[in-house]
Amino acid sequence: MTESRNPADAGTPISRGIGARRRVLRAALDVLDERGLAGFTMEAVARRAGASKATLYRHWSSSGALLVDAMDATFQPLPIPDTGRVEADVAQVLTAFVALLGHPRFPRLLAAFIDAAERDPALGSLHAELTRRRREPLLVVLTRARDRGQLPAGLDPDLTVDLLAAPFFYRRFVAHRPIPPTLVTEVIARVLDIRPPE
Repeated sequence: MTESRNPADAGTPISRGIGARRRVLRAALDVLDERGLAGFTMEAVARRAGASKATLYRHWSSSGALLVDAMDATFQPLPIPDTGRVEADVAQVLTAFVALLGHPRFPRLLAAFIDAAERDPALGSLHAELTRRRREPLLVVLTRARDRGQLPAGLDPDLTVDLLAAPFFYRRFVAHRPIPPTLVTEVIARVLDIRPPE
């Protein structure tokens, strides 16, 4: 996944500023989406962004680091709701997650990212950190509800996040089945043993 740096690489330097950075990050996801992991190189991204490969290397040490940054900047962690009802909070987070799975490119990009992380140990560590941050909204909601006495004192928030998210991952990435509108409500009812609000 990683490439060796070539200081002699020539090209047009990208202009300074947030706009230029965003252009490179968008180009990175475009390349990953169109070419997959095999075609994701610093050269390909630089060409797509209209920048020099040397310029990219001044900001990202490897194609793996660029990939992580692009995914992180584009698909931010979900907000943490606090309605006062754990079932409503969990429903909001899961509904937003289902919407993300329905994004035109997110599932393909995530699958390619997971594949890259399996092949590159350094990228795997970065992917694990991104995953931890994306689990945080549900962890906060569940831990807060447990501390408020809305959920059993012995509840394991980390395991419960796995149980809540797994059906959606399985349907989208393994079974390739549609996610029905009622699934969020059904998963919450079964995992938390409470009925979400209508």
